[in-house]
Amino acid sequence: VQLQAYGGGLVQAGGSLRLSCACSGRTFSTYGMGWFRQSPGKERGFVAAITWSGRSTNYADSVKGRFTISRDNAKNMVYLQMNSLKPEDTAVYYCATGSYSARDYDYAYWGQGTLVTVSS
Repeated sequence: VQLQAYGGGLVQAGGSLRLSCACSGRTFSTYGMGWFRQSPGKERGFVAAITWSGRSTNYADSVKGRFTISRDNAKNMVYLQMNSLKPEDTAVYYCATGSYSARDYDYAYWGQGTLVTVSS
């Protein structure tokens, strides 16, 4: 199983970015997907998750109303649309597969991460 996250970059506060995660090597459409992030000096934390069907989503309180997770099973892709970005959203963002959970240890496979930097 391989996950490739991309789409990170430098953006000003208030701006938007869309992260993408390509999944290969397994039956993508049968598993939940999640996004996590890790800021310097902090533990990796939950951002958002989506069920295999896309019908249910879950968000960390800190991103509710600003971030949207979605997926396209035909393309084996999961996305994270990030709006109204804040400097505290600066982190390396990881996609993961294998669960619909806010706990990182429930996920079996991880992408390499993509850096998002939000300037004030």
